[in-house]
Amino acid sequence: MSGGVDSSVAAALLVEEGYEVVGMMMRLWAEAGAENRPNRCCTPEQQADARRVAHILGIPFYVLDARETFRHQIVDSFIEGHARGLTPNPCLQCNRHIRFGHLLEQAQAIGAEYLATGHHARVIHAAGEPSRLLRARDEQKDQSYVLSVLSQAQLQQALYPIGAYTKAEIRERAVQYGLPSASKKDSQDLCFLANNDYRSFLSRERPAMMAEGAILRADGRQLGRHKGLANYTIGQRRGLGIGGAQPLYVLELDSRRNALIVGGKEELARDAFTVDQVNWQAGQAPAASFAALVQIRYRARAYPAQIQILADQRVRVSLPEPLPAITPGQGAVFYDEALVLGGGIIEKQGETQDAQGISSSSEPTAKAIGGT
Repeated sequence: MSGGVDSSVAAALLVEEGYEVVGMMMRLWAEAGAENRPNRCCTPEQQADARRVAHILGIPFYVLDARETFRHQIVDSFIEGHARGLTPNPCLQCNRHIRFGHLLEQAQAIGAEYLATGHHARVIHAAGEPSRLLRARDEQKDQSYVLSVLSQAQLQQALYPIGAYTKAEIRERAVQYGLPSASKKDSQDLCFLANNDYRSFLSRERPAMMAEGAILRADGRQLGRHKGLANYTIGQRRGLGIGGAQPLYVLELDSRRNALIVGGKEELARDAFTVDQVNWQAGQAPAASFAALVQIRYRARAYPAQIQILADQRVRVSLPEPLPAITPGQGAVFYDEALVLGGGIIEKQGETQDAQGISSSSEPTAKAIGGT
């Protein structure tokens, strides 16, 4: 429980359905030098709001200190990913290792059979069959993308009570239940940053990332100097500090040479890429290549693609038309309409990644615990 409207209504719905519900909030690590500003996911105000909701619902509420685990599993991975020229999505790893790893273990320790969260997604459990993850009814709020990392074992213990409701309906439910979070704004941005400036954070944590280097065309021609690779993202056009007859875009962050590779818009688009650390929701990879929809970043639309199964939890994704800004380190999630088939991490060309998202050359009445 985060104190927000989604997790509050999720808990209320479960109580209404007859579950024995326990509320829990995790205290997560916040940026060094920001001790007076806790992680946005667990401020004292949010703790007070969550306790108030738990009191209204008549359920116990606990706060779990997960700062050390969060720092090691999520923040360190985020830093190392950027150091290797990737653009990692920490929410993917947080759901895998913190919510449905660390928190799920704590839930099991107190006898909980399910871990329920306020995510906008749906899960279907059927006896004798794999659990299935689907997009939320409210596609504008859908969070199935960041839940695609869950294993079948984790998914079998997951509940998403609000996935069948629109956001407006969830707020209406909060009013009906008399919950103080009914009009509370949604949380956004990276929760562990002091001022939502990840570049400043990276410069403090790993100053070497801000070392200047060459700005190169793909053929090796130098056009200028960059101000540190961590200041740039794939597809960026503004702020490069170089001129030319045509607009230039960031094509690659070459951490090995500390070089920023740029080119024209036509060079930015790709019609194929590889994905590593692929997790199949059914628990095993399909037997053969198949057609699916692929979503290459959170909140983006999904595109038709052909998925070719490779060795070592990898696949090759082929697109009928090139897409711009396919970004290494981001998730690529495969769908059959609303059904999540699986997903993994987009690779840098010629490299693979380990389970932390770090690249290298060559992851009846039942008791439920509410989570953020």
